[in-house]
Amino acid sequence: MVLAQLGGRISGAIRQMSNATVIDKKVLNDCLNEITHALLQADVQFSIVSDLHTNIKRIVDFDALAAGHDKRKIISKAIFNELCRILNPGKKPPFTPKRGKTSVVMFVGLQGSGKTTTCAKYAHFHRSKGWKPALVCADTFRAGAFDQLKQNAVKAKIPFCGSYTESDPVTIAAQGVERFKKENSDLIIVDTSGRHRQEAALFEEMRQLAEATKPDLVVFVMDGSIGQAAFDQAEAFKQSIDVGAVIVTKLDGHAKGGGALSAVAATKSPVLFIGTGEHVHEFQVFDAEPFVKRLLGMGADLSGFMDNIHQAVSSMDQVQKPPELLSESGNFTLRNMYEQFQLMLNMGPIGHAIPGFDQELMMPKGGSGKMKRYMIMMDSMTKKELDSPNGSLMNNESRILRVAKGSGHSIEAVKEMLEAYKRQAKIWSKTLKKGSKNNKMMNVEQMSKVIPDEMLKQIGGKGALESFIKKMGSGKDIMATFNK
Repeated sequence: MVLAQLGGRISGAIRQMSNATVIDKKVLNDCLNEITHALLQADVQFSIVSDLHTNIKRIVDFDALAAGHDKRKIISKAIFNELCRILNPGKKPPFTPKRGKTSVVMFVGLQGSGKTTTCAKYAHFHRSKGWKPALVCADTFRAGAFDQLKQNAVKAKIPFCGSYTESDPVTIAAQGVERFKKENSDLIIVDTSGRHRQEAALFEEMRQLAEATKPDLVVFVMDGSIGQAAFDQAEAFKQSIDVGAVIVTKLDGHAKGGGALSAVAATKSPVLFIGTGEHVHEFQVFDAEPFVKRLLGMGADLSGFMDNIHQAVSSMDQVQKPPELLSESGNFTLRNMYEQFQLMLNMGPIGHAIPGFDQELMMPKGGSGKMKRYMIMMDSMTKKELDSPNGSLMNNESRILRVAKGSGHSIEAVKEMLEAYKRQAKIWSKTLKKGSKNNKMMNVEQMSKVIPDEMLKQIGGKGALESFIKKMGSGKDIMATFNK
């Protein structure tokens, strides 16, 4: 995430301050100047940055500090608290869905904000928590909107409805909500039309949809790449419709994400989630304090880490057939690689945190960013291409050209992916057939001694840990495979 660059600059400034021999006003000013420059370059509003600077200097009053106080700690805490403040609107959503009780949530936003994808992510997140979500496509303005929602819903295994013939979004939304209420869905998500700009027609349509569906919560989906312009956009929507919460998308590749988050907070609109990628699981609950901790590298967010574990386990529980390490013919196919990438992305930071986890086997050089790009390319392949022994069908220029066009990548990028596949296939085949001598996974007993007690307890103990590790393989204990 590009936001990590912002976090790196701020934490670097704090570290430089802490390493100073004497902490005086000059050291504090140098630290604050670096932080304010970093925030301004991340497109945080000048007034917000100015307030942060003033507040920290007021809190860290050298003249009022008694001798013996730890100035480094006081300054670091003041910076942390102020960063949390500018990202926290101080207000909770007016409504929180309850499992088992039918709720209607309507999503609104401008075209291109990632609204349809976010609807699917929101549904997938709640499905993994035990809800019974359903998706209604009331976007009749954008060509292909229903097809996109349908594709996302099928992948996430979410019931959906829409229409190729009905042109009135209000009719579609009302009928869809009524249908899923009868089917006992407890979270009905309505995707609405967006526009290229804030047009009067868009807001009038939103009002009509709200009147017809009577949503319990209206969520505004906002593109995080617009930076501080988010303030005016969020305010415009709030004045036209009863927006209860915001989801900020596209925070994985834009330096202005910090500006967008702070701008939304300035409107006193609570941010529910942030989107951190294109895939359905790249969706995080937003909480200012843990977010700032992660941003500054101030220790692990245990609650977020555990949430990732439980989501990963839940998603693997829902798969009837766990991903195979090799195909039936003993080859490592493109589909095998796709499923292993999917597993790694579902695990989030778990793969990095498990001691002894052999990442060379599971991901290409370049980490999760490369995996996501490769998966998008493989989404454009046919079943035969994905399952062909040793990827043989992809040794064809016309197929490579088709995949490149279908995935929106260059021919060179597709060829790079295929080369990465060949390297992965070689590593997997060698490891699984002969056993790995140098890169062995720890067994559960060893792993349980290394994982912190608090974390192990939240996982559910050794038994749950063993069950989780087993789900990483093809129904067999992958650790046993590596320890032959």
